Amino acid sequence: MAHNQQQPYGSQDSDPAGSTQMFKAFVDGGGTPQAGPAATPAQSSGSKTGLIIGVVVAIVVIAVVAFLALG
Repeated sequence: MAHNQQQPYGSQDSDPAGSTQMFKAFVDGGGTPQAGPAATPAQSSGSKTGLIIGVVVAIVVIAVVAFLALG
């Protein structure tokens, strides 16, 4: 890896091992969120309801616009 000539090696701003340590922690931890799978079904149910309502509203709006344009 090339050394940045503008910044002295070992300065306060550089952390050469920081990204490696974070990557190892991610890999060792499995990369799973802390909330766990218990939160997934509630979010999935809510998003399906919102999606259905959004589709119904979109169909109604398109029908009204078509009625006004053709009528």
